[in-house]
Amino acid sequence: MGGIRASVDYTIEDYHSYDNLAMVIMPGGLSWEENDYIEIKEFVMQLIGMKIPVAAICGATYFLCKHGFLDHVKHTGDSLEYFKSAKYYKGEDLYIPAQVVVDGGIMTANETAAVEFAYEIFKILKVDSDEEMSQWYDNFKNGAVRQI
Repeated sequence: MGGIRASVDYTIEDYHSYDNLAMVIMPGGLSWEENDYIEIKEFVMQLIGMKIPVAAICGATYFLCKHGFLDHVKHTGDSLEYFKSAKYYKGEDLYIPAQVVVDGGIMTANETAAVEFAYEIFKILKVDSDEEMSQWYDNFKNGAVRQI
């Protein structure tokens, strides 16, 4: 998209040191619905077992949904109806219509929640003081220039 190029530092198969892993962030996209990504499912299972936070936005929440990761934690996503289309989804009672939900080491966000998603990640990772992060959130959510 836009000519952006990325290169892979490690594959999941090559990644064995979790000591410096603070969080895994799963970006959105349509491929999460179209593919099962069993190796990613197993990786996420390891992370959750080690209490390493997992953050998913947009289509990545569907991936967590269809693999049962959201059946026992409060969560959100693009819509409850979307999640209910997943064959084995059992977390309907825990779905919350919100921008972002954090529960049990799993963060979920709907497709319009980029700012809220980043803010919650910043808070978990403690990237700055609470005051600085609140100012960042306010500026990016409400704009630096405000109409009076």
